Amino acid sequence: MAEQARALDVLFREFGGRPGDEVLDVACGIGTQALGLAARGYAVTASDLSVGAITRARREALRRGLDIELSVADMRRAHEHHASGFDVVLCADNALPHLLNDADILEALRQFRACLRPGGACVISVRDYASVERGGTQVKPYGLRRDGTARCVAFQVWEWREPFYDLSLYLVRDALGANCKTEVFRSTYYAITIPELMNLMVRAGFEHVERRDDVLFQPVLVGIRTAVEQGVP
Repeated sequence: MAEQARALDVLFREFGGRPGDEVLDVACGIGTQALGLAARGYAVTASDLSVGAITRARREALRRGLDIELSVADMRRAHEHHASGFDVVLCADNALPHLLNDADILEALRQFRACLRPGGACVISVRDYASVERGGTQVKPYGLRRDGTARCVAFQVWEWREPFYDLSLYLVRDALGANCKTEVFRSTYYAITIPELMNLMVRAGFEHVERRDDVLFQPVLVGIRTAVEQGVP
């Protein structure tokens, strides 16, 4: 959390940002980026489609004494829900490809742009699907961690149906007894490539769209709202 906030702070400052700026996180999940940015002094507003994630994010913010405006919202309705005037709109951790077609992604991007003040930046982190094997069924291990004396093993299963894949995340907790507990979480992703996504950002009205590979563990795309177009909020 702290590491990602530090990296995003460095990026925001490249575009004239500074602590105190208004940041809108449109896919905040349990608060990985929102909490860290608020701790660094940014004025953070955050939303997510998941009621459970927002409940957890509120609990984490309260525990840390952080003032974050949190709510449940669909990123495709970001401007309708949050209105305008933000310095940065953030959509991190490969959240955008949860939308399963170009039309929905374009709609979301237009909403992001409408949330920004002129000169504001949209920052999106995504998986580079051009660099992964596509097709078939793939198992991706995420290693072993320890929770006290228990061992926790995480792995993903990707089942492709191009250009989509169904992802199952398995979490196995072994307390070293006769039995262990396994949970599985499932989702579907649209494996949109970064050039395709950058093209949609341009179509949504962003300018100076660029890819950055020196910010987070995933590629980061940045687009600027440089002007107010006639008839566009």
